[in-house]
Amino acid sequence: MKASYGATAELVRCLPASIKASDQNPNFSKSNLCKPTFSSFCKTTRTLSMVADETSTKKALNRASVISNSKNEAIESMTYKDAGVDIDAGSELVRRIAKMAPGIGGFGGLFPLGDSYLVAGTDGVGTKLKLAFETGIHDTIGIDLVAMSVNDIVTSGAKPLFFLDYFATSHLDVDLAEKVIKGIVDGCQQSDCALLGGETAEMPDFYADGEYDLSGFAVGIVKKDSVIDGINIVAGDVLIGLPSSGVHSNGFSLVRRVLARSGLSLKDQLPGEPTTLGEALMAPTVIYVKQVLNIIGKGGVKGIAHITGGGFTDNIPRVFPKGLGAKIYKDSWDVPAVFKWIQKAGRIEVAEMNRTFNMGIGMVLVVSPEAALRILGEERHGSNLVYRIGEVVSGEGVTYC
Repeated sequence: MKASYGATAELVRCLPASIKASDQNPNFSKSNLCKPTFSSFCKTTRTLSMVADETSTKKALNRASVISNSKNEAIESMTYKDAGVDIDAGSELVRRIAKMAPGIGGFGGLFPLGDSYLVAGTDGVGTKLKLAFETGIHDTIGIDLVAMSVNDIVTSGAKPLFFLDYFATSHLDVDLAEKVIKGIVDGCQQSDCALLGGETAEMPDFYADGEYDLSGFAVGIVKKDSVIDGINIVAGDVLIGLPSSGVHSNGFSLVRRVLARSGLSLKDQLPGEPTTLGEALMAPTVIYVKQVLNIIGKGGVKGIAHITGGGFTDNIPRVFPKGLGAKIYKDSWDVPAVFKWIQKAGRIEVAEMNRTFNMGIGMVLVVSPEAALRILGEERHGSNLVYRIGEVVSGEGVTYC
């Protein structure tokens, strides 16, 4: 069954990260940003955030880390892989796809159109849907869906034009579907793009009763001479972080394992906070489109990284030319309480947290020092919080200091 929807609208010493960026991080020039053959592989573009040096990754993430609790019981540190998500397998798939379609790997796929590029991105919301089913919160999950795609394409400086969704379920519950699509409409309004259409699929026996799946894609446009591609980034440039609302839409397989270990329920209060765990975890992903485009319009932005799967460790180096890395100032922003709870309840190592979650920063802008001063001044006097979270340095990978 198909349904179409109408258009709407710096510090003392540094500790090296346990993994470094792979030599295969993309270094685009305008001549190879896009070829027509890329277009059918847009669905793989964000997955490159999972690429990392295999040896150091295994040392950091696959070793069994045992911590003793107050009762001297051995508790194993939890990892994303333990929760069923194998980042290295995803990296291998991307490497294989790259052999067939050289040049993929940006946050969005670029297709030339006259003096502009069309920029496309596609995504879902992952196992955050499981929490939607458990909490009954369905009216914001559509915001997450839109956010994951439009936040990707805006990293190229593209203004989103339109969005399409795919909603699949076993038996169509019209009232529930309406709530989900309302969230999609809200997300489109926040990003100033049109909900152009969608597909509703009713597939008996394929999904459990009362459950559904979501995916979608967004298309935007940017002038060729205005595309944000990272090629002019140099050591000494500044990293500006835009705060997240929480976990956003990545790492929920690990979150759900932590929740099960903690013995708490989604209705229980997040320790030390006035909200429940369910409410904190279901907070919709921030849509950064308007804020980012406004900052870009004032000049000085050289690169943008959407902090999704792979966290800081994998995503920030993706926008750097080869030979450059990032120094992150660890205490330069407020880490939301939900991440502190996840780390404590799951006994999760810092390196694992930094590779799995956004840790309170959903978008990172690489800007000139001059632009950084202006942005920090203007945004802090406005309604948006921004943080100076680090700098670009010589050498590859990410260090935390």
